[in-house]
Parts: sequence; structure tokens; C-alpha cells
Amino acid sequence: MAYGGTFNFVSPGGQTEIFYDPPEERGSLGALSGPSLMNPDETLSLEDFEGQVVVINVWGQWCAPCRTEMPELQRMYDNTKELGVQLVGINVRDNAISKPQDFVTDYGLTFPSIYDPPMRTLLSMRGIPTSVVPMTFVLDREHRVAAVFLRDLLTEDVQPVVERLAAE
Repeated sequence: MAYGGTFNFVSPGGQTEIFYDPPEERGSLGALSGPSLMNPDETLSLEDFEGQVVVINVWGQWCAPCRTEMPELQRMYDNTKELGVQLVGINVRDNAISKPQDFVTDYGLTFPSIYDPPMRTLLSMRGIPTSVVPMTFVLDREHRVAAVFLRDLLTEDVQPVVERLAAE
């Protein structure tokens, strides 16, 4: 649900896939930033990806569905980054940074992630459920929320959405 250009999350009827169209119905997540998982002295920010379609995935190395979807999301990213698409992870509930870092290395993930064990990033995103992992947001080039997935994804679930947004 969008109010005055900001995004307030509502899952109507418990849906696990929510789409916001036309673009005028989309709201912004607002400021989103946090320490880089692989380079903790650096800050990753949504502003770093100005003008790009951004896919934000909330994950944890302890999460079995996350382990299944990560190769799928990496494949989607590899297939669409030339279209101006950026995938950004938000790692949550992993108190020892070495565990998610090892996960990224073991899975050969090439997209950046924010390291956020206490989920402060999610809490700043106005009403986003912190109990749902994995969770994926797809933002258009103006960084308005176009789709929300409250489940694990396959490449074929998210790539058509991303390609459509990249063509807008």
C-alpha cells in the first residue's frame, strides 16, 4: 500500500506474492543502508544503485529455503545485470559474521549484502515483517516497490518481473 509516495507494507489475505501496478501505486522504501557483509568497513546504500532496478533479498545462512534460492537468485542476477539490474542481500540473524561470509564464498555469490544481524535495516523499512525469511522486494528504477515475495524463489519466478521493470 502506498501513501504519499512512501511504502507501507500490507499483505492482503496472507498473500505471498504482491504486485504494485501501475507504477503510480508504488511507494518508496526510503533510506536503506548498512555495513557490507564482505567489507564491514564499507556502507552499502540503496542510493549506490541510482537508476537501476534493485532486487532486495533478506536471507540467513541458517535458513534452509535461503540455501535453495541463492543459486536461483544468482542465476537471475547473472541473466539480468546487463539490463541495469542490481541484486542486494540483507543478511539477518547471523551473529558471527564469518558464517554468512563463508556462505557467500561457498555459494559463489557475486552480489553485495548488507550485514544486519539485529535486523535494524528491516525495522527502518516501515512495517516490513521481520519474521519472514527469505523475503524479496523488487524495486523499479525509481526505487519504488513493484513486487514483494514472501517465500523462496526460483529464477523463473522473479526474472520476468525484473525484465519487465528493466524495460519500463
